[in-house]
Amino acid sequence: MRKLVLGAVVLAVALVVGLTSAWGREAADPGVTPDSILLGGTTPLSGLASGYASVARGAEAYFKYVNANGGVNGRQITFTYLDDAYNPSQTVQATRQLVEQDKIFADYDSLGTEQNLAIRDYLNQRGVPQVFVATGARTFGADYKKYPGTIGYQPTYAAEGYMYGRYIRTTTPKAKIAVLYQNDDYGKELLAGLRGGLAPLGKAIVSTQGFEATATDVSSQISSLKGSGATTLMIFATPAATIQTYVSVNKLGWKPQIFVNAVSSASQLMKISAASSSNATVEGSLSIVFLKDPTNPRWKNDPAMKLYRSIMAKYGTGDPNDVFNVYAMASAWTMVDALKRAGKNLTRAGLMKAVTSLNEPKNPFVLPGIAIRTTPTSRFPIAQAQMQRWRGGAWQGFGPLLSAKS
Repeated sequence: MRKLVLGAVVLAVALVVGLTSAWGREAADPGVTPDSILLGGTTPLSGLASGYASVARGAEAYFKYVNANGGVNGRQITFTYLDDAYNPSQTVQATRQLVEQDKIFADYDSLGTEQNLAIRDYLNQRGVPQVFVATGARTFGADYKKYPGTIGYQPTYAAEGYMYGRYIRTTTPKAKIAVLYQNDDYGKELLAGLRGGLAPLGKAIVSTQGFEATATDVSSQISSLKGSGATTLMIFATPAATIQTYVSVNKLGWKPQIFVNAVSSASQLMKISAASSSNATVEGSLSIVFLKDPTNPRWKNDPAMKLYRSIMAKYGTGDPNDVFNVYAMASAWTMVDALKRAGKNLTRAGLMKAVTSLNEPKNPFVLPGIAIRTTPTSRFPIAQAQMQRWRGGAWQGFGPLLSAKS
């Protein structure tokens, strides 16, 4: 019995020491040298969600700009991102390569809900920070006790859905709502948030249709939703399915008030949707915004957007009018801020302390008035947004800043 107790004590001590070492408290962390920091992540460079590739490429451009201006505490940032084609099994393989072969310091900006869920256990067990995941799934901020090394960045899908629900409840309480949603945690959280914002108008939702992320056609779902007699259509889908939705709505001659979730509302995507369907179908669509839109004349002379365009011209590889590049730079700006605050003796533990104590009242790439703040127990960096309406081929923001509590 005594041997069993001693054995258990030894094992417990070993686990504590191993965890301490893994999080950089007692051993040098991988991915950091006196003059370099290696970050890694996954993104869909190919496949149905390849329109999100600029979420990684825009961050890479910003890091190159930072490097050209001295780096962070004397270190240059290298950002390595691998294609997972928006397939969680490929995300797992690519992440293992980044951690075990490339020896990254932190997993940064990896995109997708199911994709990040597929690697979260692995990264936390290995003591690799999973920082500013590019998804609004609430779990990446709420479940910090089980996953202390994970944190999100953008507004949660639940909060976004809630904002739409409250807006409808306030402006058109008699609306009959149909919902197209991607049948996974991403789409389901938007739907749940919508229900919460509508309460007590839960019966306003007259029809819902889910589709799989791998689906190449949603026309049957749209036909069914139109048949419900709905006057409002919520599109909770990624870009390819969103464009298909507008096409199907146009073909059916349906004229609902359309809401499109933020991850598919970039101006370039709306223009593609209009060209693929009709301007009339897309006109008047509603969404939320928390970033400065590079196509909006309001920001033409804004110093931050001038900097953004200069970075894109010198270091970027994509379309400077792609708002996903702005999202990437907002995230990268915060990442650089956190790395600076983590100090010269850079460790994974120090990085996690920094990203869970953020206080950025003026990130230059987000809308004025939106602060980026976190605490160890509140890990939702961006919690506000504004409504916007598509009019005359461009988004126009209106109204006050909203939050899930507003």
